[in-house]
Amino acid sequence: MFKLLLFLHLLAAIFAVGPLVGAATTASRALRTPDAAAATSAARTIRLYSYVSVVVVIFGMGLMSQKAPWDSSEEVAEFGDTWIWLSLLLWVAAMALSLGVLAPSLTKAAAAIGSNGSASGMVARVAGAGGVLGLIYAVIVVLMVYQPGG
Repeated sequence: MFKLLLFLHLLAAIFAVGPLVGAATTASRALRTPDAAAATSAARTIRLYSYVSVVVVIFGMGLMSQKAPWDSSEEVAEFGDTWIWLSLLLWVAAMALSLGVLAPSLTKAAAAIGSNGSASGMVARVAGAGGVLGLIYAVIVVLMVYQPGG
């Protein structure tokens, strides 16, 4: 069961977080061009994959509850482990950033572009939020691999 949950956790991370970070880090291109359809598509992609990333967390929690294959007397991890609670905290911050800042900013920018306005004032906000989102997920990967305090 451990290997199955590990596989599902990694697969979900690749197919949910990968497109989320890709869309977030390139979304500002839609505002620089200006392309309302691309901004709307980026906002939709960010929302969708933000919600889908919950699956990664669910599989991760399932994985934590498994007995460690290297020592069947202990669980893989506990919520008290630094790398677990810090990863969850960073994930919540990433969700707040993507759903509270990035997607709404892109939707607002698409509306401005669609009504022949300008979204140039939002380029820095969208680019910055996308970059920070990418960094947050990079830190989560480092925590998952090195497991400090575990």
